[in-house]
Amino acid sequence: MKIVINDICVLELTEIQEKVIKTYILSEEFQDDMVRRVREAVEGKYINCFNRLKNEWDSKLEASGINMIPTNKDEYSKLVFSQEYYRDRSTYESEKKAKQEALNK
Repeated sequence: MKIVINDICVLELTEIQEKVIKTYILSEEFQDDMVRRVREAVEGKYINCFNRLKNEWDSKLEASGINMIPTNKDEYSKLVFSQEYYRDRSTYESEKKAKQEALNK
């Protein structure tokens, strides 16, 4: 079994690995079970990241004078992303590194 995301193979189970798993999962349910497990892992990551985003940004949005904060997760996220001081992880790390390098000069 291969698990592919955006044309990248992220996991390929060997025949032995599949057989070990099928020792405890019905062969007829194997594929559906693996799909469910991958889906739950990714959805769990999304939920954890969204909760962190919300915890970080609720007070920032309020401090910015925003009165209407959406309860819909997608709309809330769009509102955060539209803030001029929002930074994704890569941008934040790059800016942090540049500031540190400037201090070290």
